[in-house]
Amino acid sequence: MSVHEPDREDATVYKVVVNHEEQYSIWPEYREMPPGWRAAGKNGSKSACLTHIKEVWTDMRPLSLRRQMEEGSLRPGQETPRHSDARRSPERKKESLVTRLSEGRHPVESCLRPERTAQALKDQISLGYVRIKFPETQGGTELGVRVDPYALDLSRADFENQKGTVHLEGELTLDLVRVRCIADIDLQTLSGQGHVVPV
Repeated sequence: MSVHEPDREDATVYKVVVNHEEQYSIWPEYREMPPGWRAAGKNGSKSACLTHIKEVWTDMRPLSLRRQMEEGSLRPGQETPRHSDARRSPERKKESLVTRLSEGRHPVESCLRPERTAQALKDQISLGYVRIKFPETQGGTELGVRVDPYALDLSRADFENQKGTVHLEGELTLDLVRVRCIADIDLQTLSGQGHVVPV
């Protein structure tokens, strides 16, 4: 399999979808809507839908985080509170999430719903948007990553037999900082190692 496969879905009509956190993605029009998502009112080719998302999704912070920050309960750069964790040291509590995830490599998992399969990950990649979880952060940090097709490496991936690895890279905004998420995912366990790099 080559690193960059040609897009075989040029004729597919997509629709722009949005979830309760006002995060956007695209979905083939003929497929049943994934749980937790609703149509955002734009249909068309993949490129047209992605262009629309780029125009309307100008703030990638989840809606809940934006509301917390507007209410003044969070300061820029502060980690979103999820639950109390007495095991975290005072130094760790003060350290930003970006700083923590950019130091070394960390365990990551593919967030796949409703089925956790290699095919589901392949479907996410083909849509250009994957969800990566860093389970060892407080409460587990889940990132929505827009896949960089030029950095994507599928040369060691065998999706059909759920073997091999996938190398993913993509950018997002985390705690008001633009970062690049880099992850290597094992297709058998759908987990691996990853980190972020401020850009």
